[in-house]
Amino acid sequence: MLSDCQSVSGKPEIAYPILLKGQGKIVFGDKVKVGVELSPGFYSGYGYIEVRNPESVIEIGNNVRLNNGFSIVALQKIIIGDNVLIGLNLSVSDSDFHHLNSSERFHPNPPSEEVKIGNNVFIGTDVTILKGVTIGDNSVIGSNSVVTKSVPENVVVAGNPARIIREL
Repeated sequence: MLSDCQSVSGKPEIAYPILLKGQGKIVFGDKVKVGVELSPGFYSGYGYIEVRNPESVIEIGNNVRLNNGFSIVALQKIIIGDNVLIGLNLSVSDSDFHHLNSSERFHPNPPSEEVKIGNNVFIGTDVTILKGVTIGDNSVIGSNSVVTKSVPENVVVAGNPARIIREL
């Protein structure tokens, strides 16, 4: 684990290279495991967690498994609940990184909205979760999905953009 982050708490089990960056706060719960040895990409990349501003926070709950090749970037706040299983190549951000309006594109403070991932959630491979999304408890996000809107509890969603496929 490499880090220039000023505030990191918790001790995840590290099986895969991870870079922690930024001025904010990163909190790991108990029994967090980063990386899966018997999974694609184990030898060809790293995980990336960034809290860009002093007030930025990323909280990762208890008993969370992060597979290889993830990127989690917060300008504001990202919360991952307990008992969450995450597949390869997850991307989560709470901002657009740039304004959509071309005259404001290089402004340093793009729009940002908190992201919350509930408890007992399963997130498949190659999933992108965008700003302002809340994923309800016990839900499943199918592989290759782009989650642009909040997801209720106890459903399976998939697609680009992700839509409810069925209830659990």
